[in-house]
Amino acid sequence: MKAYGTLLLATCSAILTTQFSTAAHAQAPLSAIGKSEGDLNVVAWEGYADDAWVKPFEEKTGCKVHRKYVGSSDEMVALTRMGGGKGFDVVSASGDASLRLIFGKTVQPVNTALIPAFDDIMPELKAPGFNTVKDVHYGVSYEWGPNVLMWNTKDITTAPTSWSIIYDKAYAGVITVPDNPIQIADAALYLSHTKPELGITDPYELTQPQMDAVVALLKEQRALVKKYWALASDEVDLFKSGDAHVGAAWPYQANTLRAAGVPVQDTIPTEGATGWADSWMISAHAQHPNCAYLWINHVMTPKVQAQQALSFGETPANTKACAEMDALQPGSCKQYHADASPAYFSSIKFWKTPVRQCGNGQNTCLDYSAWQRAWQQVKQ
Repeated sequence: MKAYGTLLLATCSAILTTQFSTAAHAQAPLSAIGKSEGDLNVVAWEGYADDAWVKPFEEKTGCKVHRKYVGSSDEMVALTRMGGGKGFDVVSASGDASLRLIFGKTVQPVNTALIPAFDDIMPELKAPGFNTVKDVHYGVSYEWGPNVLMWNTKDITTAPTSWSIIYDKAYAGVITVPDNPIQIADAALYLSHTKPELGITDPYELTQPQMDAVVALLKEQRALVKKYWALASDEVDLFKSGDAHVGAAWPYQANTLRAAGVPVQDTIPTEGATGWADSWMISAHAQHPNCAYLWINHVMTPKVQAQQALSFGETPANTKACAEMDALQPGSCKQYHADASPAYFSSIKFWKTPVRQCGNGQNTCLDYSAWQRAWQQVKQ
């Protein structure tokens, strides 16, 4: 595993060395969806290719789904580049991976004219900067949501309201957080509120002094962490066994644990939250492009969007999924903010690839390769 981690870091760093100096690859997408090729290779977050919608898709299209789940965007980028990018057809990339895939020429443009549900995607997600470059769509926005604070209510009886609990020595040995460099942004967001003198205005745009402060906090946290989780199921197991009482999570883990009878609750703390907005993207070397488009069309239907949203605890990009959500679980459209205002959407600090260009026009921010090195320092 140590050797694999070293290889993974080297692979992702090599991508970042060239990605922003190379023009986005503009391979021509399909002009029409043809006959099913019989197979579809999917790289996705855990829970994004559930049998509840995979089986109906296979029966309807004849495309047999082969799934590979990943635990981080770094793993996703590395996996999709193995074998020259010919080992997968579609990938559910988050905002901190999608630009690396685009500029690394790993994915191809998407012909949105072949995606009927594209017109029903919420305006903020039709052409976001994390999947659209120079008006070329390289992905179709799928689902989005916040990263949450989760705790076992039996072990922690007073509901926490701040991220400070996962940095608190009183909980040493029962804390768990993601094993992911983008976790740096969560700590940066926390410090932007607790140490405003650092001048952090965007948790993904950090100068060296700001990063030094974040790393110092995370190194202190390292001694308190029971285990860093890679897959969502890893964190679920930690809470089931009682090894973890509190941690950073996705709504998916909270839903899964509650369904299993584990007494957990989750919240967005007062400091706010980071979040994800995922896109389905197609390999530049897809061996089964027709099945790829058939898959995207299937998962973008209101019914599957609603199923995915309720299964994972996130919000669908398709605005027509709201009625389907309420039909499956009354009140869930409002619960998961599928009818929320643009202000709610803009309040979440969505994952994005850190680059040297700061929002203030300066080139003093640290790029993602620097974030990877910083994360390795934290975990030493």
